[in-house]
Amino acid sequence: MQSTTETAPGVQSVDRALTILGILARLGEAGVTEIAGELGVHKSTAFRLVATLESHGMVEQNEDRGKYRLGVGVLRLAGATTARLDVVQEARPVVRKLAADTGETVNVAVLSDRSVLYLDQVAGQSALQAHNWVGQHIPLHATSNGKVLLSGLSPAEVDQRVPRLTAYTPTTVTSRARLRRELVEVREQGYAVAVDELELGLTAIAAPIHNAHGDVIASLSVSGPTFRLGEARVKEVVPVVTDAADEVSRRLGHGSA
Repeated sequence: MQSTTETAPGVQSVDRALTILGILARLGEAGVTEIAGELGVHKSTAFRLVATLESHGMVEQNEDRGKYRLGVGVLRLAGATTARLDVVQEARPVVRKLAADTGETVNVAVLSDRSVLYLDQVAGQSALQAHNWVGQHIPLHATSNGKVLLSGLSPAEVDQRVPRLTAYTPTTVTSRARLRRELVEVREQGYAVAVDELELGLTAIAAPIHNAHGDVIASLSVSGPTFRLGEARVKEVVPVVTDAADEVSRRLGHGSA
């Protein structure tokens, strides 16, 4: 019988619910009595936990035997994680080459609710002591990655993802009309540039990564200090970034027959 650690009621319920998912992953399927025994709780407690998991699609009941098994909700979560891992894996060699070619920091990012989530980063030779963005959530409207990711959404979705246009520097986009115009431009030209919008002295160029269906699922960016990435240098880097993003897209099946 598995013991349960003494914690606050809310945390304990989460712990027990996660333990149930582990039990079903190990056994394949189990009834409420068996789950209660594994948890060391009363059958009614186990039933409430299983019912909650079932309401969220995390478990489902086998109608013939009355036992529970993992539901499609778990598969959706696993699929989302697998998709992100696929992007990182396929992009890694391209990211390394891009960092070597430009000498700057290269990032791969995805849309995460109301922010940009950075999945991977490689620093070029010029990027001494580069800030590690991996795992961090960054504003959508104030970054080149964010604008690329927003460019794949409808205006209504953009408004939902970016309810407020917070100013981080004097050049941050704070007008919704201006943001909409910029997103149209990003869609048309296939890349975004942000100069001093999130931090003064930081410039970034990003391009979209598409999946096999043509959806924008991630963005690839090169960033560095504005004094190195001036207007002339940005013009040189843009086609390199877009070519790299296109290569990752091809690796993910985009454009294949």
